[in-house]
Amino acid sequence: MLPGLEADGKMIWTYKEAMLPEALPKSLLVIGSGAIGIEFASFYRALGAEVTVVEVLDRILPVEDEEISAFARKAFEKQDMKIITGATVKKLDKGADNVTATIEQGGKVTQSTFERVILAIGITGNIENLGLENTKAKTDKGHITINQWGETGEPGVWAIGDVAGPPWLAHKASHEGVVCVERIAGVKGVHPLDISNVPGCTYCAPQVASVGFTEAKAKAAGRQVRVGRFPFIGNGKAIALGEPEGLVKTVFDAKTGELLGAHMIGPEVTELIQGFVIARTLETTEAELMRTIFPHPTISETMHEAVLDAYGRVIHM
Repeated sequence: MLPGLEADGKMIWTYKEAMLPEALPKSLLVIGSGAIGIEFASFYRALGAEVTVVEVLDRILPVEDEEISAFARKAFEKQDMKIITGATVKKLDKGADNVTATIEQGGKVTQSTFERVILAIGITGNIENLGLENTKAKTDKGHITINQWGETGEPGVWAIGDVAGPPWLAHKASHEGVVCVERIAGVKGVHPLDISNVPGCTYCAPQVASVGFTEAKAKAAGRQVRVGRFPFIGNGKAIALGEPEGLVKTVFDAKTGELLGAHMIGPEVTELIQGFVIARTLETTEAELMRTIFPHPTISETMHEAVLDAYGRVIHM
């Protein structure tokens, strides 16, 4: 929470209240367009609420690849979701059964009234009242500092999950728990968690999923890249399902063929992304992926085509 934007659990919600509403609001303001904000915005819009999303940065889903973010915005706006980027909610004034938001964008200040507001501006670790003050365990920006195994600075004290920092995902926390306990038990061959191989999934409509580097981050890291793209409109299964709106994007190291990242938007991509996660875990190159047989007709063929496209060998486009 930020000063002036405190939740009260009744008209201004956190994600907890948003999951258990007493009634469906007719209008809703979502502050923040990360995974949590967009998931709730998409869910409530699908149920018929008029939804407005305000994001302080210049695009929604800011941790995703820019092309995926742009695609998602068009899809949401086609659903009549109002999206305001590069804007700040300066104040929330509660009325009898509504909230008036003061929104600043490009130096212009406007006011709009909504039945309910969801705060989705980020999370912090629940680290209060644990007694850490009297130990060697350190905290930084609301999270407990750990090493690659989950050890804190206090011998015998370990931490995993959201309290240990991003990405704040259940599957990341679960995997950290396995690594941590196996390390404590002295299991041989335990590998530390590679954050870059943790898949991110946003359960909105259309779904969004990714793993590894975005194109921009790969270039910023000094990598020369080859990029492939394939739209769902070129996939027979997607057309047959009546969901031809989507995109798969792959990012490879131009010198080694290493799969640096994969980014997807469309139906069931939160299921498909695991294929690219396995590829990164096995350090697969474009050569193995190109000669892998993908079943037909499936949406997964878009993944194959996006790999082929990165090397000028796309077939169905």
